[in-house]
Amino acid sequence: MAKRARETKLPSPYLKRIWVRLDALPLPEGYPFSLPWVSDDFELEFDNPVTIFCGENGSGKSTLIEAIAEVCGFSDTGGNRSVGAASDDGGVEVNGAALGRVMRGSWLPKITNGWFFRAETFFSMARRLDALGSPNADFLSYSHGEGFLRFFGERMERQGIYLFDEPESALSPRRQVELLQFLMNVQQTGSSQVVLATHSPILMATPGADLRRMTHRGIVACSYRETEHFKLYQSFAQDPEAFLKAALEGDWDAIS
Repeated sequence: MAKRARETKLPSPYLKRIWVRLDALPLPEGYPFSLPWVSDDFELEFDNPVTIFCGENGSGKSTLIEAIAEVCGFSDTGGNRSVGAASDDGGVEVNGAALGRVMRGSWLPKITNGWFFRAETFFSMARRLDALGSPNADFLSYSHGEGFLRFFGERMERQGIYLFDEPESALSPRRQVELLQFLMNVQQTGSSQVVLATHSPILMATPGADLRRMTHRGIVACSYRETEHFKLYQSFAQDPEAFLKAALEGDWDAIS
């Protein structure tokens, strides 16, 4: 018989901290251990129900989310402890699992329920849930974005820890606002914990959430208005013609 997921009346965050295990040192060479923020004394604390990571491509956002999925015991291709989105056939590139295997997590309490959402494997996951006869599945009857949000809503009604890797890739701006509402509810109620990596200024602006920027110097706290993502969108909205002229001429100083 499957072990029932543990429930608690304590508010999130449940995963309090992750760090590199002493018995895993010295760390291996090469990617992902060569990322600037990875070190022998790497440690990351979670203080709020919603934690959001942003940064440029290649900064390691997805790798970190994959590592946290490994710490949680979730499938690193997307899914949870019992269902994965893809088989281990090399079809999905996963870099963070190796990093997660040298980490340990501190929990209060240990929550086993949750989900790792990967936009690139959503259809694979939806097909598997349909095939398994999952209640209220049928996510493929909707558009990609609608199916995504229906999936979020159905899963996030349950207490747990939920990991998102760039969910905006399947969502229009309006649908991103709907996801923002989900995140705001989690932040206000503490009923679940969310850790999210995104390029979306809309999601970065979740009130009360911890926003952290990944740079070549490490992982630092910031506000959404300080991010390059917000400044770029703001520059376009204020003067689209000037933005396009500068962008097409490669004048990054004028648009950032």
